[in-house]
Amino acid sequence: MPSHIGIVGCSAEGAALCYKTICTRGPEIYGPHAHPEVSMHTPSLADYVTCCEAGDWRGVGEIMLASASKLAKLGADFLICPDNTIHRALPYIEAQSPLPWLHIAEVAAAEAAGRGFKRLGLLGTRWLVESEVYPEKLAARGLEYQCPDSAEREELNRIIMEELVYGVFKPEAVATHQRIIESLKNQGCDAVVLGCTEIPLIMNDANSPLPTLDSTRLLARAALRRAGS
Repeated sequence: MPSHIGIVGCSAEGAALCYKTICTRGPEIYGPHAHPEVSMHTPSLADYVTCCEAGDWRGVGEIMLASASKLAKLGADFLICPDNTIHRALPYIEAQSPLPWLHIAEVAAAEAAGRGFKRLGLLGTRWLVESEVYPEKLAARGLEYQCPDSAEREELNRIIMEELVYGVFKPEAVATHQRIIESLKNQGCDAVVLGCTEIPLIMNDANSPLPTLDSTRLLARAALRRAGS
């Protein structure tokens, strides 16, 4: 029997995409209509945002730990979190967690290295882009990275927090992402990490100036592999 996957949800759109990917891609590994058992716990997004805005990463971690405990009681064997930003809090609580975690940035870094990319553009909320969540995992695999400038970070953060998390997808948001990715390409990047789990809802290889690393779906597929190993 495959392992039971626990999803620590944060924003609805990212969590839903991850969950759907697990269920729809499961048959590729497990056979027709099959996928591992999946449980998800999602507290109010407002609780997370309040802590993020205050820079209270220990508080973010406590919310994650509460979800982890509930999922452990439901029988999950390991955890994933389809939200890049709150991985910033994982170091504060990982040792106390009742279950092991599959790290989203490690999954994306492994995919980048496997595909032969050398220098990645990094998109996401300002809390994510200004953190060590990705730099540590990328450096461990010898990968370089480039972030958008401060004004671009603020605009991406606005789009994510005021539009994408609410399921609002505007052509202007696509155009902004394309412009920023083109700038990263001009700075020597050969791929871009979609480091917010909602960005893949508007950006993909078909409309991006660079190859994309879809952190949401990569995490879901890595969870499927781990569940079956």
